[in-house]
Amino acid sequence: MPDLRLRNSPLRRALGVALVAAALALSVACRERAAAVADSTAPAGTVRDDYGIVVRLAAPPQRIVSLNPATTELLFAIGAGPRVVGRTQYDLWPDSARLVPNVGAGMQPNLEAVLARRPDLVILYASGADRASAERLTAAGVPTAAFRFDKIRDFKRVTLLLGRLVADTTRARTVVDSVTRTLDRVNRATLSLPRPTVFFHTWEKPLITIGGGSFLSELVTIAGGRNVYDALPAPSPTVTLEDVLQRDPRFILVSPVERERLLASPRWQAIPAVRAGRVLAYDTNLVARPSVKLGEAAVSLAKLLHPGVAP
Repeated sequence: MPDLRLRNSPLRRALGVALVAAALALSVACRERAAAVADSTAPAGTVRDDYGIVVRLAAPPQRIVSLNPATTELLFAIGAGPRVVGRTQYDLWPDSARLVPNVGAGMQPNLEAVLARRPDLVILYASGADRASAERLTAAGVPTAAFRFDKIRDFKRVTLLLGRLVADTTRARTVVDSVTRTLDRVNRATLSLPRPTVFFHTWEKPLITIGGGSFLSELVTIAGGRNVYDALPAPSPTVTLEDVLQRDPRFILVSPVERERLLASPRWQAIPAVRAGRVLAYDTNLVARPSVKLGEAAVSLAKLLHPGVAP
């Protein structure tokens, strides 16, 4: 006769949770493998974007307007920079991108300015606010693809999709492999080190941080830290100072322009890390978006959290 006491035991509950988690992970992995197979067998110049729209190009694009700094960087990295004829006001890397005409904002863009560049491909960030712009551009006869960048896997996926669109999958794979090698190297270097807790400060009013849904939280983990809000699924949740105090992070990560203000702020003196001066300014030129600098970003964060480490 089975031991009925085992039915509700902590061990049984833990085993059940582990089995569910394993099943979910397997399901996600299967879906990602299926998507990868679908992408690899699609005709050249054909991709499904993050609005679920199938984008088909009859020939490699020669006039690309990129309305996302991350995709602009990637296009230059995979050798399609000379074909970029429009970019946003925030696309400042590499230096040669600054020579490309600026068409304004990337979110809810000025479509007249975009169309004036006579593009044969427009690339948007796949936000809800940009869906109408994508529909209007498509209606105007301009092939338009929208991609979302939240996690490191999105960088890998979108880089390969861009390679398919511009007909250079070899260069795209090289970029992905190079960045992945650096991330793996940093992860190995920090794997056995203590993991200090980190609060990622991104906005003051309201107080916004980085959650587990963001590539930045992944970078903190790779760099040998632990984001105190990594359990929140949103990429950039709003939190309270009282909750930050309760979580008591070892370090506060801020942009260089915010560091002095945070250290001088009377309200932030309630946080022990601030009183102790453990406020670290990260390099915003590196730690900003999930693009070709992801590996360098992980290296810079590892050196902040673990001085002396050589990842």
